[in-house]
Amino acid sequence: MAVLLLAEVTDGALSMDATAKAVSAAAKLGDVTVLCAGAKAADAAREAATIAGVSKVLCAEDALYGHRLAEPTAALIVSLAGGYSHIVAPATTDAKNILPRVAALLDVMVLSDVTTVVDANTFERPIYAGNAIQTVKSSDAKKVITFRTSTFDAAATGGSAAVETIGAAENPGLSAWVEDKTATSDRPELTSAGIVVSGGRGVGSKDDFAIIEALADKLGAAVGASRAAVDSGYAPNDWQVGQTGKVVAPNLYVAVGISGAIQHLAGMKDSKIIVAINKDEEAPIFQVADFGLVADLFSAVPELTGKL
Repeated sequence: MAVLLLAEVTDGALSMDATAKAVSAAAKLGDVTVLCAGAKAADAAREAATIAGVSKVLCAEDALYGHRLAEPTAALIVSLAGGYSHIVAPATTDAKNILPRVAALLDVMVLSDVTTVVDANTFERPIYAGNAIQTVKSSDAKKVITFRTSTFDAAATGGSAAVETIGAAENPGLSAWVEDKTATSDRPELTSAGIVVSGGRGVGSKDDFAIIEALADKLGAAVGASRAAVDSGYAPNDWQVGQTGKVVAPNLYVAVGISGAIQHLAGMKDSKIIVAINKDEEAPIFQVADFGLVADLFSAVPELTGKL
């Protein structure tokens, strides 16, 4: 069987972590061909070729794919789909926008957030905020899948796959780029960071969130937030961790002032080590924490930051 994997390419740069983890999952299904699409994709394609387990890389470099529009990319994938039994991608924001469109054009179902490959037709995925694991067996001729990368180890590097340049597919003309508004940060990207420090409603205000950021900067960590903190205006939307936010699985997750609602746990419970700081000793977060500190965060966190 042959697998076509859509690589995560942003502004010409390959997201190596997300793509390598998706390759690790896709390799269980057959020979993996990686597709790198973008206005600039050549460098990303060459980097993707070094991932172990990749048999070939297709490079579609065209201005049509320069602004992360889902419709042109979906049309490109469908034009290539004939020779592949599985079309997969890491479960990133871009892929969650593109692959359902691919599935609709192919008239098949999409399997989202797959965490385990049982066999070529059978997969496991979390449901009910991660409280149950659903086993799905698909009879579709082509399987369209997004992989929750936090549950897979990244494939090693050292490969030397061939890179083939391909032309653009026909533009469906269903969408147009207007402008990009992006926030820049020197901190690691939240979904791929090795350490994440998150704050919750207990932090109290947007100004007080500075103590969370100070601890994160001392640790070289990404900053996260619970939905309660985001809804209260303490933190921006792209910091949200949880069922309706981002799913993370860092080596270290520090939850500060977070009660541990089930929706938040769904986004971080696969973290290797979980540290919780909360003045409420009955907070549910302590049930999943490896280390818990019952203390006032306004004294404990600055002290911890100072000692670090």
